[in-house]
Amino acid sequence: MRWSGRHATPVTLVTHSPIPPRIPLGHAISQRTLGSLERFLKIEAASGIVLVIAAVIALSWANSWLADSYHVLWATPVTLGIGEFVVTRTLQFIVNDGLMTVFFLVVGMEIRREMHNGALSDLNQASLPIIAALGGVAIPAVIYLAFNSGPPGANGWAIPTATDIAFAVGVLSLLGRGIPSNIRIFLLTLAIIDDIVAVLIIAFFYSGGLEWSGFLVAGFGILLIFAFQWLGIGIAHAYVLPGAIIWLGLLVTGAHPTLAGVVLGLMTPVVSRPARTRPVDVLVATSNDLANADGAQDIEGQAASLRKLRDAQRELLPPVVRVQTALHPWVAFVIMPLFALANAGVSLGGVDLTVSQQQTTAAGVAVALVLGKPVGVLLASWLAVSLGLSRMPPGVTWSALLLVGLLAGIGFTMSIFITMLAFDSEALQAAAKIGVLAGSLIAAVVGLLWGAVYLRMTDRPFLRT
Repeated sequence: MRWSGRHATPVTLVTHSPIPPRIPLGHAISQRTLGSLERFLKIEAASGIVLVIAAVIALSWANSWLADSYHVLWATPVTLGIGEFVVTRTLQFIVNDGLMTVFFLVVGMEIRREMHNGALSDLNQASLPIIAALGGVAIPAVIYLAFNSGPPGANGWAIPTATDIAFAVGVLSLLGRGIPSNIRIFLLTLAIIDDIVAVLIIAFFYSGGLEWSGFLVAGFGILLIFAFQWLGIGIAHAYVLPGAIIWLGLLVTGAHPTLAGVVLGLMTPVVSRPARTRPVDVLVATSNDLANADGAQDIEGQAASLRKLRDAQRELLPPVVRVQTALHPWVAFVIMPLFALANAGVSLGGVDLTVSQQQTTAAGVAVALVLGKPVGVLLASWLAVSLGLSRMPPGVTWSALLLVGLLAGIGFTMSIFITMLAFDSEALQAAAKIGVLAGSLIAAVVGLLWGAVYLRMTDRPFLRT
């Protein structure tokens, strides 16, 4: 406002904010598409949906007129080498033993977070799901061995003991917000314990004769991680080298090399490294410097400020959260679907369920997943509560525990992974995979049906978001 004329009549100056530049149509479409994709990736059930699609594609492909191309693709040799040092492995090995290490890395970090300040940090809180998980491991193994008491079928006893976290939580999320959060936490905790047990089973029962010299190589990688952490190196990419050394060392030992991911995940710091200035204060001060800078005259200063911003942004979150958040979409939507695509392609024509061993293997896996998991979870929980070892969490009833037990029977990813380790025979591998697919599908459907009944019994909304 300013004054004009001898009588000082006020004149208001209208200022117009600059009109933002018009976004090109192509940019607008790509932004909307990426926004929709980002929202989809945040849906818990989305990773399970993608996993199912990958499994269906693999199964259809392996039983179509293009079946030969499926098997040829995953048997394709991949050669890596420097100079005279050359290693050749199949494409399936790259997926199962290489990329799945990243999956186990995320599992290890999830366990580390839960041990620090999650469901596994308080023994009183974690005791019931821990005991329930152990029951959900033991009873399926017993049921499977009842079908397959002798070799070679008995070697697959651990196949139905694992729970697929992504699938189980994804199916639970399909029931909507009517499911109490404590039930979801219970299922998550149980699935995490399941993963820990599965990792231990792989390490102790499905690793070949151990070559102890490999532990020296793996130990060097672990020491290198400690050295990096002591030096305050916070860049995640710097830990790829020691992680690769641990992977190579475990490969030499005869243990499954994907366990390197678990080791690295458990060693990931759960708190940000100490700093003289809080990262938030650095972000505020640096942002102010950038806002007041003259871009035409101080390009080098702006570049230095941007480096400070990146460093401060990195240190805002603890490494275990930051790395897990960055890797989770890749694991959920790339690595796990690739694993399903590479391993779920069971040729039904190559499976003869009239053969006793194949029949009992498939039936043992399916029955153990569908029946053994809920029986094991409920029986172990009842014993723990009756003996006073644990108490039921608030909002968790026996009907809710049955729902958890049924969904725990979805053992897709880890069960197929153990199948590849348990059997050398392709026929038994195929039979076990059919049992895994059938058992997991039945467990998911029965879990959804019981979830609907549970919601109706408790007068909660069904399938509402």
